[in-house]
Amino acid sequence: MEIRVLGALDVRVCGESVVPTAPKPRQVLGLLAVRADQVVPAGVLAEELWSGRPPRTARTIVQTYVLHLRDLIDRALARAAAPAGVSCAKDVLVTSPGGYLLNSGNGTLDVREFERLAGAGHRAMGEGDHPQAARTLGEALALWRGPAFADVPAGGQLAVEAQRLEEARLCALDQRIEADLRLGRHRALLAELTVLVDRYRTHESLHGQYMIALHRSGRRGEALAAYQRLRATLVRELGMEPSAGLRRLQRSVLLAGSEGAEREPAPAAP
Repeated sequence: MEIRVLGALDVRVCGESVVPTAPKPRQVLGLLAVRADQVVPAGVLAEELWSGRPPRTARTIVQTYVLHLRDLIDRALARAAAPAGVSCAKDVLVTSPGGYLLNSGNGTLDVREFERLAGAGHRAMGEGDHPQAARTLGEALALWRGPAFADVPAGGQLAVEAQRLEEARLCALDQRIEADLRLGRHRALLAELTVLVDRYRTHESLHGQYMIALHRSGRRGEALAAYQRLRATLVRELGMEPSAGLRRLQRSVLLAGSEGAEREPAPAAP
């Protein structure tokens, strides 16, 4: 089985897609997919589908959606040789006491691969192995094809999962950029950081990295202007000043003077 949720939902059995077109069965599959090999209680599926206001027939409706998913799985199994230990859809989408489990059969899951690579990258960063950290975190981020569950209508459960994954992605992105900065790749980062600071207008760590990349590239005035734009946005939208770490970075760039491209500003606190 191949399961991909880091972008549009893509679940394949024997190479055949089993993703339904109807929104609610797609939600059920999305939640089962991100929690593959774990039992998802029927009540949690109902919470996802009806946001805490399930109808009296919720359990029956969930069972109907599961039957629809099994029908898609059976069709996929019929078109290709079933893997060992799998004779029908019930071996893939398993009924367990109180809920359902999507059996990945030791297949590929992009979430697990992302978490494995990101974890290795964070460890390499902590050990000071910046080339390995940049490489491994870059591989982890390359697994993303768009926002998690991009084409799935998200209820409360999927929204939490999507937010968790997005936070993990941003953390990996922040560390990969930090590794690249430590490797002297500031000029190569400028185009990427220009887009990122526009997209994440209050993300202080990304703005700090952007300031450092500009400063190291001899663009001290633009680095200071970037700080002022961030400060104005934070005050206007959140009613707060930049962090102490970012203020130290701004002072460091300010004090660097006209020779700023030769001097190193203090790094911003994450």
